[in-house]
Amino acid sequence: MMSKRLLAQTRRLPPRSSVRRSSSSSLHSKAAPATIAQLQVEMPDCNHRPVAYDGSSYEQILKTRRNHLTPNLLAHFKKPLVIHAGHMQWLYDHEGRRYLDMFGGIVTVSVGHCHPKVNQALSEQTAKLWHTTNIYMHPKIHEYAERLVAKFPGDLKSVCFVNSGSEANDLAMLMARLHTGNQDILSLRNCYHGMSPYTMGLTAHSTWRFPLPGVNNGLVHVMNPDPYQGIWGGSNCRDSPVQTTRECQCTAGCQAGDAYYNELEETFKYSLPRGKVAAMFAESIQGVGGTVQFPKGYLKRAAALVRANGGLFVADEVQTGFGRTGEHFWGFEGHDYVPDIVTMAKGIGNGFPLAAVVTTPEIAASLGQALHFNTYGGNPMASAVGIAVLDVIEEEQLQRNSLEVGTYFLKGLAELQQRFEIIGDVRGKGLMIGVELVGNREKRTPLATPHVLDIWEKCKDQGVLFGRGGLHGNVMSMRPPLCLCAEDVEFALETLEEAFRFHMSKSPRSWRNSTRMM
Repeated sequence: MMSKRLLAQTRRLPPRSSVRRSSSSSLHSKAAPATIAQLQVEMPDCNHRPVAYDGSSYEQILKTRRNHLTPNLLAHFKKPLVIHAGHMQWLYDHEGRRYLDMFGGIVTVSVGHCHPKVNQALSEQTAKLWHTTNIYMHPKIHEYAERLVAKFPGDLKSVCFVNSGSEANDLAMLMARLHTGNQDILSLRNCYHGMSPYTMGLTAHSTWRFPLPGVNNGLVHVMNPDPYQGIWGGSNCRDSPVQTTRECQCTAGCQAGDAYYNELEETFKYSLPRGKVAAMFAESIQGVGGTVQFPKGYLKRAAALVRANGGLFVADEVQTGFGRTGEHFWGFEGHDYVPDIVTMAKGIGNGFPLAAVVTTPEIAASLGQALHFNTYGGNPMASAVGIAVLDVIEEEQLQRNSLEVGTYFLKGLAELQQRFEIIGDVRGKGLMIGVELVGNREKRTPLATPHVLDIWEKCKDQGVLFGRGGLHGNVMSMRPPLCLCAEDVEFALETLEEAFRFHMSKSPRSWRNSTRMM
């Protein structure tokens, strides 16, 4: 295993003093790390001790899940975890094992599990008022609306609060069609925008599609501008500290970006009513699709094309918002354009059910054409939590931490890529990171599912919980709470290194001939 000192010397990472590090404060914990015999990687210390688990037995939970919960609730890992407590970047199972949460509840825990300031804000609000609906005015929604819209550029000053990302994108589709009077909406292949009946058609993954009539009504999926797996790509396409291994001859601009934009123009020429488009949706970085970044300048040009054809451009910030990409508070800012509508969820509430749609007053006025109501949207509890999350991001400089620790992580992963042929691509920005595992680097063939699962399980057994993304599930997804520190990154890197080494020693040749497996 490469030593921490050598890792720090070889990666040319930010100065140690500028990268968030752990401390002995009450925000960290000292519970027993999860370990297995084959892998011995030291887990960072912390002083927090969760309360002992006193719930149902593991067997009873499995029985209840099997008999009373719908089958779409799929659990990760061969032996699913029972998580009963969380604290900042750590999770604890029912047997007291501690895990580094590198997936953040699917990019939802932004400032840390059970952050004391957010907990306090919720506790104080529940002692005063839980719920009234918006037929009565209550102060928190108004305080929160002012705080939230202050984070946006231009005329993005009207907000409608809802409860989930699917609901936010569903509402954005409705607003775009009402405002423009047009029907057709575009999205990118490989995108994910939700699973409501409306947004299921917007999402472009066969794995997330039920065979229902009318799902694709008025929806067009266009070529995904993916510099790694797509038709075109190069060595300087992405806004990331790490680029693809593909070569290009670009001297000015981006030839891959130009080619993908030309394909988008072709869709407008042949597949849409001229000048009659309602909207185009795009994630700033595709999340469920495997942390896919687009060529620089693509979204800015796409937004201009959509507007020239009568439509609105919608930025889906469900995963990339609230400082996750580090350099900017919103992912779209890194693409140098201002959208007409912005949707957000997940990190907005640090795990509390809260989401929002932000747009201009002119577009928002479309909702006045008929009655439209959301029972829970922006209720006193949700608004109190949302305010506290904004406070913590600002007070603890978590956006800056995301940039510095994320860059530290990305460069460490790039160093691993040089030593392990199984790593085809490292990409991302801030703490929105993906590592694509391949069976053949030259052909960029996705690593077969059994091999991916083997590596994933080994990391879990050692105490690190990664997510998985991409159509083939071969992208290791890293979306930890923004309070992650340098020691945590080193632990995650060492865990990955040992998992790769262990897997390749166990099956040194079989993974190289991997074929795609669903």
